[in-house]
Amino acid sequence: MEQKTLRHVVLFRYKPEATEEEITGITKAFSTLRDKIPGIDSFEWGLNISPEGLDQGFTHCYMLSFRSEADRDAYLPHPEHKAFGQLLGSLLDGVFVVDYWTN
Repeated sequence: MEQKTLRHVVLFRYKPEATEEEITGITKAFSTLRDKIPGIDSFEWGLNISPEGLDQGFTHCYMLSFRSEADRDAYLPHPEHKAFGQLLGSLLDGVFVVDYWTN
């Protein structure tokens, strides 16, 4: 039986005043959660390059993978995840999250 993966996709729309240095710091901090929180199988991120113009200003996409809903559910309230949320402060103008099982 094929092992499915739970994907946790997070898109950020940064405020115009967020500097590149601040955004880079956020991305680095997000990437370190994999080493701090058990259950995160992988982390990747990228910048939106879609030519369709349907991004609604969301520029940064981050994707975490989990083996189970229990792993994802443990990640959400984890103190390191909460601390990361505090780091975002007033830099974000929007957040969009989608979770799905791979097929």
